[in-house]
Amino acid sequence: QVQVVESGGGLVQPGGSLRLSCAASGSLFGVYPMGWYRQVPGKQRESVATISSVATTNYDDSVKGRFTISRDNAKNTVYLQMNSLEPEDTAVYYCKIKVLGRDYWGQGTQVTVSS
Repeated sequence: QVQVVESGGGLVQPGGSLRLSCAASGSLFGVYPMGWYRQVPGKQRESVATISSVATTNYDDSVKGRFTISRDNAKNTVYLQMNSLEPEDTAVYYCKIKVLGRDYWGQGTQVTVSS
């Protein structure tokens, strides 16, 4: 079994920054692909940024140049540094880890960008 826990969400003004953290634990015996996704009410969950087991990154066009995903393999942790936040970034942010073909999700953390 694998557990995923996100932290770091909150309320921030437009133009501000937040750093999200995601820690995976449990039956982990290697380095696995991880990623951040977000969802707003009434819309499908969308990919924000992903990072492979060899640290190859991929970003949605809407966050390129503003968000940075990184990982600490020793801690099974992935981070999302979010800069120049916009009201459109408001969403629940979820972390996912893919282990042997199965997806494990966290409970989500709310990010609200508002003045």
